[in-house]
Amino acid sequence: MTRRIGIMGGTFDPIHTGHLIVAERARETGGFDEIWFIPSHQPPHKPPLQGATPADRVKMVEAAIRGNPYFRLERLEINRGGVSYTIDTVIELKRKYPDDQFVWIIGADMVQYLTYWHRMDEIAEHIEFLGVARPGYNFKQAELPASVRGRISFADMPELNISSTEIRDRIRKGLSVRYMLPDQVRILIEENRLYES
Repeated sequence: MTRRIGIMGGTFDPIHTGHLIVAERARETGGFDEIWFIPSHQPPHKPPLQGATPADRVKMVEAAIRGNPYFRLERLEINRGGVSYTIDTVIELKRKYPDDQFVWIIGADMVQYLTYWHRMDEIAEHIEFLGVARPGYNFKQAELPASVRGRISFADMPELNISSTEIRDRIRKGLSVRYMLPDQVRILIEENRLYES
């Protein structure tokens, strides 16, 4: 039986409440059987990550999604090491799970950057995209890369201004991050003194 699987990729440094709300809303609106979280080993568009190790980030994702039967951690990019290119992940997913349909979930603000993704035309041959947008967000299909037009749909999301960057900054300053993160993730960060200056 073919499963429809939504992919949440990213550094998850750390994973926060916004990620989880987007994943759950996408699951409902996109008709997904499961949502898979794939932490990147090293994103191509960022300098090497400081603070939390790949193992730390995996533990935080595990803690955050525990108890949700529709959420799953997939370690493909962590296990592969090196720079995490989406095309490599997509090819590996299709090889390991040939009967499943994969949809990459991205923020609507990132849709305009799809044209810059490494080997975007090949990615679009293998998967579709779901752009999650705040209500009222408007994006012109004509502005999308030709390979993506017709391969992307959009879903409205609640407006949440939570970012991993802000969370790391608040921790460095000794400020509270309660309610920005699941408690299990906050406890892991405190126990391992992650992101402290």
